[in-house]
Amino acid sequence: MKSQVYLSEDQVVRRALQALMSALGPVETARFLTLPRQRRLESVRRHRQWQARLERTRFFDQVFERARDA
Repeated sequence: MKSQVYLSEDQVVRRALQALMSALGPVETARFLTLPRQRRLESVRRHRQWQARLERTRFFDQVFERARDA
């Protein structure tokens, strides 16, 4: 089995930027790197709302009932 050698963080960043630059070009690379990250926050907010409405006992009963039946 071949051993795995990990790149340093600096090398990973350099290679990633090179890959982006060759695939997208400088303008689209810059655009990609500056995209807003709000979508992730929205999914976290949705998940928290789901948790707030969750009927915990009923949810666990449903989950573990399916596990027993499987």
